[in-house]
Amino acid sequence: MNLNSEITEALKKFIPEENILENEPMSRHTMFHVGGPADCFVRVTEKSQLTGVVSLLKKAEQDYFILGNGSNLLVSDAGYRGVILCTAGGMNGVSVEDTVIRAEAGAANAAIAAVAKAHALTGFEFAAGIPGTIGGGMVMNAGAYGSEMANVTESVEVLKQDGTVCTLSCAQMEFGYRHSVLRGSGMVVLAVQLHLQHGDPQEIAAQMEELAARRQEKQPLEYPSAGSTFKRPEGYFAGKLIMDAGLKGFTIGGAQVSEKHCGFIINRGGATAADLYRLICQVQERVLRQSGVKLEPEVIMLGEFSETEK
Repeated sequence: MNLNSEITEALKKFIPEENILENEPMSRHTMFHVGGPADCFVRVTEKSQLTGVVSLLKKAEQDYFILGNGSNLLVSDAGYRGVILCTAGGMNGVSVEDTVIRAEAGAANAAIAAVAKAHALTGFEFAAGIPGTIGGGMVMNAGAYGSEMANVTESVEVLKQDGTVCTLSCAQMEFGYRHSVLRGSGMVVLAVQLHLQHGDPQEIAAQMEELAARRQEKQPLEYPSAGSTFKRPEGYFAGKLIMDAGLKGFTIGGAQVSEKHCGFIINRGGATAADLYRLICQVQERVLRQSGVKLEPEVIMLGEFSETEK
């Protein structure tokens, strides 16, 4: 089946034509502001659309990728030979019942934190500054400042590979450090239920303000990045290992190890995906040589990255 004709036409059975874009530059949809064209980019606004399209693409044996708001993603300069299904900006409903928040996969973590604050619910303050959607946060068990999604998740509604929808409990999610059972499973997050606690509105607001100030002070928020580039190695801090290897401010093309926080690789302006990829590889090699610790990227690589780009 030809992607640009038959599949595109079939997609129109589920998706309005204006939400189907061909050869869409991924630089418009990632927080690194880099990435070549995706063969097809689909904006998904409803759960029924997502389940229908995923079923279609599976039957066609067509590669696809579920995208939130591109916060933890590096797309190659060559782009992506497949279909991007974007839930950000759609599938973003959030509702509250007592201490339970139900959020669709495309809801931004910041938006959920704002709803929790408005309803005097505590427990999600840590996520207010985590870029990305709750769907992506579930897949990688996103966390910050001593907490993580595992601590607030009640259940996750997912689309399984066989096309059926089921609900996974927190235990069934098998959360670990920046990991869940969803990672690499082919399952797709549809919605999430979070269990929070009643709290004091002023204390919730104060904590969110404090964490926002800490991020502003210590993180290079003024530059495009994917957040923390590497997972924290057990017993170490990635940023300190990188600094100890003499890599603070190390630059390749438009990509740089942040001078403000070495755990962040940033696009200082005009970076290509190849620049960022080469810099990630160089940091891994030099830290391994300096300290014997192998850094594992937290950033997802999408598309083709050649060995010559290292």
